[in-house]
Amino acid sequence: MSGGQTRSVLRVTHDGAVATVRIDRPPANAVDPAMIQEFLAVLPSLAADPAVRCIVITGTGRFFVAGADIAVMRDLSASNQARMRRWIDVQRVIELAPKPVVAAMNGHALGGGAELSLACDLRILASEATFGFPEIALGLFPGAGGSQRLPRLVGPHLARRLMIEGERLSASRALELGLVDSVVDADAFDAAVTEQAQRLAAKPTRAIGLLKCVVDEGFGLPIEDALEREETGVQALMGTLDAAEGLQAFLDKRPPTFTGR
Repeated sequence: MSGGQTRSVLRVTHDGAVATVRIDRPPANAVDPAMIQEFLAVLPSLAADPAVRCIVITGTGRFFVAGADIAVMRDLSASNQARMRRWIDVQRVIELAPKPVVAAMNGHALGGGAELSLACDLRILASEATFGFPEIALGLFPGAGGSQRLPRLVGPHLARRLMIEGERLSASRALELGLVDSVVDADAFDAAVTEQAQRLAAKPTRAIGLLKCVVDEGFGLPIEDALEREETGVQALMGTLDAAEGLQAFLDKRPPTFTGR
């Protein structure tokens, strides 16, 4: 499909405190500027909605996201590349969302799809799917976040090798390398994603949001500066209702009931 679709390609559904964003752009859920714009319209409101305590991003059919739409990418003009470059803005919204975000990779996650997953807090991959960064075969490299997030996840040497070789990894190999957190068979995939998302939604999401901020802003700083950032986060955390509830529940010897406040 070319980059000129007019229909919406994202389907948002709610199940209690879990919001699911489903990508539906057949045949391969390839990324184009219109999809990017939709994500940037949908994700910030979900991230800001206190009723949403976990976000799941998934695909349809055989693909999670196959990567960038090649029919769009072949326009090498600076203006077109700038529009496609906004895929990194989508990832930053995910990374900075004050709640957990799950990449439910129902199918192949390649190139931009793998990059999208790296910004999420939990990565679940279907057992028959593949994962990888095949851009090198096109004379490109992962330039929408992958070249920076992948080394932070697995180290620079392995990241360089994976990107240079451009291999499509099996789900079991992706799990072995730490690229995904779990691999689930197709017949159990939806149930596993639901269970994980509901488990995360029940956690103190205010603390999770502050934790994500502290890690993001402290990573790479000198340790003294990072500890100062951590202290700021702890001070904010101590003013939350969830912290009060968690401590009181421990003293009361009962399960806590967190509200994300």
